[in-house]
Amino acid sequence: MHHVKTLCPGPVSRREFLRVGMLGLGGLTLPELLRLRAEAGETQVESDTSIIFVWLPGGPPHMEMYDMKPEAPTDYRGEFRPIPSTVSGLDVCELMPLHAKLADKYSIVRSIAHEFADHGGGHKRFLTGRIPKSPVDTINDNPMAGGIIAKCRENRMVGVPNYINLADGGRDGADVFAFGSAYLGPSYVPFAVPGDPTAANFRVPNVVPLPEVTGRLDDRLALLNGFDRLRRAADNGLMNSMDQFNKRALDLLTHDKARLAFDLSKEPEALRQRYGKHAWGSRMLMARRLVEAGSSFVTVLMENPYQSGVPFLKQGTYNWDSHAVNCHMYDDLRMRLPIYDQAVTALIEDIHDRGLDKRVLLVVTGEFGRTPRVESTVGSQTGVKQPGRDHWPQAMSLLVSGGGLRMGQVIGSTNSRGEHPKDCPLTPNDLWATVYQHLGIDPERTFPDHQGRPMPILPFGKPIRGLS
Repeated sequence: MHHVKTLCPGPVSRREFLRVGMLGLGGLTLPELLRLRAEAGETQVESDTSIIFVWLPGGPPHMEMYDMKPEAPTDYRGEFRPIPSTVSGLDVCELMPLHAKLADKYSIVRSIAHEFADHGGGHKRFLTGRIPKSPVDTINDNPMAGGIIAKCRENRMVGVPNYINLADGGRDGADVFAFGSAYLGPSYVPFAVPGDPTAANFRVPNVVPLPEVTGRLDDRLALLNGFDRLRRAADNGLMNSMDQFNKRALDLLTHDKARLAFDLSKEPEALRQRYGKHAWGSRMLMARRLVEAGSSFVTVLMENPYQSGVPFLKQGTYNWDSHAVNCHMYDDLRMRLPIYDQAVTALIEDIHDRGLDKRVLLVVTGEFGRTPRVESTVGSQTGVKQPGRDHWPQAMSLLVSGGGLRMGQVIGSTNSRGEHPKDCPLTPNDLWATVYQHLGIDPERTFPDHQGRPMPILPFGKPIRGLS
């Protein structure tokens, strides 16, 4: 038994080659993206370390997951009960039994807080490490940390996109969750891969297929056949007619890593079942394949569980925004948390089993927590009173695993009602300082903003003590 210490991711024409460059980041072709990055001219020492960043938009309820308060009054502690894990003192929700079995392979941080209660402001505050100019909307005035990492590693060409976002269709835009790159420019937003990887028509998007393939992309094999044809065309010498940026774009698409990293059929069936053959589980498995292939930063959106083999609940909700007006929080979590439990623990276990736990750092979080006190309001879909919790940036929990850090711990604590940090108060910046340390990025390095002023990567924050 481990004891917890509470401590302070056939020949074709030249025109067809150019069309293959449509990797579509904000409307840019990949050659344009590479050209913009080359013109920027700044690089960072390469490293094989990487991040899988699991984003839970809406704000997961800390007191129903990782910071339960069974001794608090009924209207605070809620319906669920904690269960003990393999680490003494690290209890988790009864709906997450797989977490309980793997607690020695992750750590929980319970004492991060900030001051932005709106989703837009919370997203910007958390993801950029800066105080946003506006407390609402998701248009960044500072770059998201993933964009910073993409900038620092812009010359890292390993055969797969270096910065990737795996999300639901229609939810993959840079401005949906404040993933924008602000003054760094549009070339530093993530390569978006929307959709359910288990769907029959799933394909890596923003790659314009060859005419011969169009209309029969009913599975990933058709797309891979298209890649193979491009490889043969390249071998026939047509690449000589392309400029260096188109060559690099084509190389990215036709490299074995690019062809195979997105293909989950390469994985054993038992492992796919362990993750769950649904959107959340398959994205997590794809993220592991991508960082193993060399991607530096892979974001996995875990938003809508009702595409993962469970029926949609009238009293459920799309994301983690568990207001009573949106959902019956406990009914929604009874569907949501088992899927979450399976996918997250499968990734943790897989990272450790494959010896990636020093190279890959996993972070699982949302933009804030939920109000310690449970509310009761008439639901907009159900028309009856139901329980929920509101936005609460004053306290939140997050999970970290791998990165060569110390696992099997709880970092910090909140008071007896989960209202605010009690021990080891931290901010999102301390998390990003930990991430940058893992990646070998100097947080004091600067990039010019739109006015040419040097802006440090991180204006404040220190790596979280006790993790390293």
